[in-house]
Amino acid sequence: MKKRERSLAHLHFQNGIFKGSLSSNDVFMPLFIVILGILLLFLLISQFKLNAFIAFIIVSLVVGVAEGMEFHSVLITVQNGMGKTLGSLIMILGFGAMLGKLVADSGAAQRITGKLIDTFGKKNIQWAVVLTGFIVGVPMFYTVGFVILIPLVFTVAAATGLPLIYVGLPMLASLSVTHGYLPPHPAPTGIAVMFNADIGKTLLYGIIVAIPAIVVAGPLFSRTIKTIKATPLKEFVNTKVLTEDEMPSTAISIITALFPVILIGIAAIADLVLPEETFLLQVTAIIGNPVFAMLLSVLLAIYTLGLRRGRKIKDVMDAVAQAASGITMVLLIIAGAGGLKEVLIDSGVSDYIGLLLKDSKISPLVLAWSIATVIRVCVGSATVAGLTAAGIALPLLSSSGVSPELMVLAIGSGSLMLSHVNDGGFWLYKEYFNLSVKDTLRTWTVMETTVGIMGLIGVLILNIFI
Repeated sequence: MKKRERSLAHLHFQNGIFKGSLSSNDVFMPLFIVILGILLLFLLISQFKLNAFIAFIIVSLVVGVAEGMEFHSVLITVQNGMGKTLGSLIMILGFGAMLGKLVADSGAAQRITGKLIDTFGKKNIQWAVVLTGFIVGVPMFYTVGFVILIPLVFTVAAATGLPLIYVGLPMLASLSVTHGYLPPHPAPTGIAVMFNADIGKTLLYGIIVAIPAIVVAGPLFSRTIKTIKATPLKEFVNTKVLTEDEMPSTAISIITALFPVILIGIAAIADLVLPEETFLLQVTAIIGNPVFAMLLSVLLAIYTLGLRRGRKIKDVMDAVAQAASGITMVLLIIAGAGGLKEVLIDSGVSDYIGLLLKDSKISPLVLAWSIATVIRVCVGSATVAGLTAAGIALPLLSSSGVSPELMVLAIGSGSLMLSHVNDGGFWLYKEYFNLSVKDTLRTWTVMETTVGIMGLIGVLILNIFI
């Protein structure tokens, strides 16, 4: 697959460090093309009302060719990007939708909601979903946590009469922070290994930085946007209020709804305490795989929330099929975002960003955060932004004496900044909450940016004492 060979011919990449030089035109033209591509995407979706998936494909082709890639190579890149993005994601989202539908229809979500409201009270419901999101988010990938908890958020909002975003955004802030800051998530773990940072210290410092970031970006920020109206996907809302006898017990409801969390959590603990290559560790690794954990959870829900409750298997399977069909467009849009992300990577945009910023004289923590932020804005993926920024910022670590754990957190914070139309998470949130692009920018993008800025502030404060 060809990148911009004529523009990158004089560059080389060794041991995570970019070598070579670029003229100002060489540097800024690729970024200018990316900016124009993003503006075109906004225009096609917002002004011309074009389907987002079609818009993504058009913009991916335009940007790829404009960046110097051959048209045939762009097509292959888009296909590869869509495949990489969906991959296991299609199974996670599919199984998650099925589990969510069964949890909603059976009354399990209503039962859990009632328990949350009774325990925390309607006044403190935001803190309930923040805590739930953090507990679920630590061991679990963002997307898995999202699809597991989103039906619960919908039910809580309906039961309390509170605005959906007021309830949902705090939970998403928790999930986002754990995804970007904390091991064992892919980017923080990969960056920690690259920087030879202590995983335990990274987790400890990350939690310290995470708490104020979640509070400000979640409960506090969501109180300023109560007027923005969101309507959940109808597939996950059970409009029928069930009686006590019609609902499963609290224990069955919680265990079934959070069964993926339980399985993945067991695997994470086993990985820490069991010797390598033991049979039990191999078993827990299998059941803790997110895809397999979701499959087992759906099978459990079919029994505990369906057959055990007296429902016929045909009715249960009809509900499962309805849930899967309800997220078809969500999957296509996320795939389109993945195609554009891959074009931006293969066209060499990340290389240009690295060469543009690596000679800056500002604080290493701020610089690492800035590099991750710029890559995030251009590429979309938080994981790609974090790992790419780490490769660029690696030389700063040895020359500055900064704590490697804080560098991990600075890059993780930057990788969450300014999520917009080239990020799959942006569209996942938009489609599930049925928001316009404008309102998604006003809520999701601002929340993610707040998380990123609060993370940097927290890191700089910790740097005073560490």
